[in-house]
Formats: sequence, C-alpha cells, structure tokens
Amino acid sequence: MSNPPPIIRLVAPSLTTYSLPFLRFNRIKFGGRATVIRLSSGSLAIFSPIPLTADVRASIASLGGTVRYLIAPDMEHHMQLGPYKTAYPQALVMAPEGLAAKRRKQGDQEVPIDYEFTAANKRSIKLPEEFAQDLEVEYWDGHASKEITLLHKPSKTLIEADLLFNLPATEQYSNAKESATSGIWTKISTAFMNTKPGSKGQQRFMWYVLCRDKASWAESARRVQQWDFDRIIPCHGDVIETGGKDVFRRLFAWHLQ
Repeated sequence: MSNPPPIIRLVAPSLTTYSLPFLRFNRIKFGGRATVIRLSSGSLAIFSPIPLTADVRASIASLGGTVRYLIAPDMEHHMQLGPYKTAYPQALVMAPEGLAAKRRKQGDQEVPIDYEFTAANKRSIKLPEEFAQDLEVEYWDGHASKEITLLHKPSKTLIEADLLFNLPATEQYSNAKESATSGIWTKISTAFMNTKPGSKGQQRFMWYVLCRDKASWAESARRVQQWDFDRIIPCHGDVIETGGKDVFRRLFAWHLQ
C-alpha cells in the first residue's frame, strides 16, 4: 500500500515539516519527517529528506529560494539523498563520517559528501556563513548512528533525527487509514520511546543502546543543553511545540550529572 500524501505544516515562519507514515523493522509505527529550513539568506536546507514526490517537490518550490543544503543527519537517514541530489545538483551535502562508505557498500547512488562530520573535526569544521548564521550544529560521534543535530536559532528549535523519540507518531499517521498506536510492537515501543514525565524507558534506551561513548555523548549533551531552544522537531513522533528544553534535560539527566 502506498503512503498517503505527507502532512505539510509551517511550524515556524522559516520551518516547514513534511510528516508521513513510516514502519521501522516493518512493524513499529515510527513515522518519518523531513524539515525544510529557509535561511535568512533565502537559501533552503533540507534535513532528513523524505521521498521526493511531485507534491513534495512542488511544496519545496513554493517556498522560494534555492535548495543549497541537504543534511543526512545520521547513518540511517540517508536513503533519499540520491533523488534529491539529482533534483538539486547545486546542493551541498552534509553527513556523518562513514556514511559514504556505507552507501558505496550498499550500492546506493553515488553522492559526494561536501561536509563530512568526524570526531576529529567537529569543533573545527567551517560551514558556509549563511548556514552558520542561522544554525548551530552538534555532531554526536558517541551516538550509535552518528547523529547530527541542529539548532535553528531564529525560532529556538532543536531539529534531530534519532537523538530522542516522541511516540506515538500521531501527526505522521493522521492521513493514514490506520491508527498510530495499533499493533503490539508499536505499543511496546511507545511505552518506552515517549517523553512523558516519569517514564524512564527512553533514558535506559539511550544509556544502554544509543550511547556508544559516554564521555563524548555527555560532552554533546552539555553543549546542546546550553542552546536556547523551546521546540523540538524529531524525525520520529510528534513535534514538541513547547517545553522542549525541559524534556531534553529530563531525558539526558544521567549524562548531565
């Protein structure tokens, strides 16, 4: 069954999200989301591209500006890089170390990486001025999937892929002919991959599964905690419209001690 059209929403004056159903392991209703950022310069940056359907391409065109940046935020969120690079050949690609090799091994379309984040260069990599003016970047090399997280400074929004999850994926399944919470595997995952106060499941998932280098992870957590944000846009689950800093502090408390 083909996916319904994505939910396209202007979350903030310069942020548009594209939300759609997505099954993880073909069982868990994770939902998927791309975020298009209109920089102050007018250029567009696309974080975690979703399938480039005619509707999506028309919507991106309606935002005006040139697509200048494609961000594959980790080792999993890269499957649509090829079609986007073909459609927007002028776009510069940002990705974590190791992704280019993974794509070659899988036989994916060759896409040059213009800005590759590594553990060694993450404090010194120089990004284009128009990008850095609006966006802070933190590369979590201690994350199992090598996560690139953004802060959109004008709207005080944290944009992330697999750093934290906010299930159920209600918005992402709102156009689908099925519930975002149905299915035993989805129910189990939602029980520990939510952001409800008092729920320790996601903290344990981070500590024991996602975190591969506790010192590096803690350093990244401390840096992101210092960012000025209120909203969180995750790739999986609902947008946290307000109170995002409190959610972050609660989920990362073990790493911020």
